[in-house]
Amino acid sequence: MNTLKEKVIIVTGSSKGIGATIAKTLALKGGSLVINYASSKAEADHVVTEIINTGGKAIAIKADVSKTEEVKHLFDAAITHFGKVDILINNAGISIYKSIKDTTDEDFNRIFNINVKGTFNTMREAATRLEDGGRVINFSSSVTRLIMPAYGTYAATKAAVEQMTRVFAKEVGNRNITVNSVSPGPVNTELFTHGKTDETIARLASMSVFNRIGETYDIANVITFLISDEAQWITAQNIGINGGFA
Repeated sequence: MNTLKEKVIIVTGSSKGIGATIAKTLALKGGSLVINYASSKAEADHVVTEIINTGGKAIAIKADVSKTEEVKHLFDAAITHFGKVDILINNAGISIYKSIKDTTDEDFNRIFNINVKGTFNTMREAATRLEDGGRVINFSSSVTRLIMPAYGTYAATKAAVEQMTRVFAKEVGNRNITVNSVSPGPVNTELFTHGKTDETIARLASMSVFNRIGETYDIANVITFLISDEAQWITAQNIGINGGFA
């Protein structure tokens, strides 16, 4: 069903993982996708090819979301190619798992630049360049609801994203734009599993009421609803997608 026909959608960090699944899912609903990447060109091109091969529309655009001029280029290129932008999904982000005492200035600046400033940069562009009636989805994390050692800096970036989401929703609501954030729990992606033992993954899975970690489609399905017409009365909210993890 082409419920997103005529909608142009930017998904940041969509060359792999959750972002890639979101992009492919929305393309099947008829959306025209902008696959954003910072360094993974081959993977981004592969996502574009997959979408086109299933009858969809997509282009890949390189942009580091932490850099203002590159975010402007991202919107410029999307509008030049598709004519407009209707939906922004801020999926790009990184994780650094260190105790606060072991977190360096470089660690702190890097994670805040991508997770917080990157979301800020894209929302600032969206404030004037997103179509009326548009949608913005930002990514937080379920770790903001827990107290987990080594997650302090990462959780702080996501808490900042949640608050910016609520404020931005108030600022653009007069144009019927909804702005929400989602908080996934552990999800089966390379970003999550890298460096973790099977025992660690099993322990985190046991924190879900379903005794499993999430899959990327679990996240994509909720995103699909939040950008739909049926979700027009949902804004300034943070939605947990975590199987009861937190």
